[in-house]
Amino acid sequence: MLPHPAPSYLLQLTVALAKLTMLHMKTFALIASLLAMTTIAATAQSLYDIKLKDIDGKDTTLAAYKGKAVLIVNVASKCGYTKQYSGLEATYQKYKDQGLVILGFPCNQFGAQEPGTNEEIKQFCSSKYSVTFPLFDKIDVNGGNRHPLYVALAGKDSPFPGDIKWNFNKFLVGKDGKILKRFESKVTPDSEELTKAVEAALAAK
Repeated sequence: MLPHPAPSYLLQLTVALAKLTMLHMKTFALIASLLAMTTIAATAQSLYDIKLKDIDGKDTTLAAYKGKAVLIVNVASKCGYTKQYSGLEATYQKYKDQGLVILGFPCNQFGAQEPGTNEEIKQFCSSKYSVTFPLFDKIDVNGGNRHPLYVALAGKDSPFPGDIKWNFNKFLVGKDGKILKRFESKVTPDSEELTKAVEAALAAK
């Protein structure tokens, strides 16, 4: 005996279930995409929300630099790379009106080459190198006491993870708060590599 064909209502139900499944899959994919974009935006936003202290000990954040290209540098006064202060200041003067800001974060973790107080560091930078870009409170950039800013810049969730190797490591952050590039100490402020990256960040909409 030949099997009876499935009733038409069962076929219609099967088709309806298949369409509903496809719709749910598309909805899930859309939700996943939105969540991913939200996570990226939250990460970018959180960089501006990290609590900091400036070189004078005043509470602050990076919120004032939203919409700017930012070059973040861990600095030291008694290092072979200390002369990069001159190049950093020159770069700041060249591009600040186009939206670049350079931020210096003193750190004493590399050869104890930043032993002074904040006031001594500020005085040194001003008198020796005529630094006018913003300086901040001395921090740790590696280890158990790594500052939250450097957790974001160099931690496991950063696009450029890994411990800072020495003084005058540099991170370039875009106008949207995303970390764009990481430069090791030997990359000078006036190098072609860094200059091109800064100009590209400034040109971005």
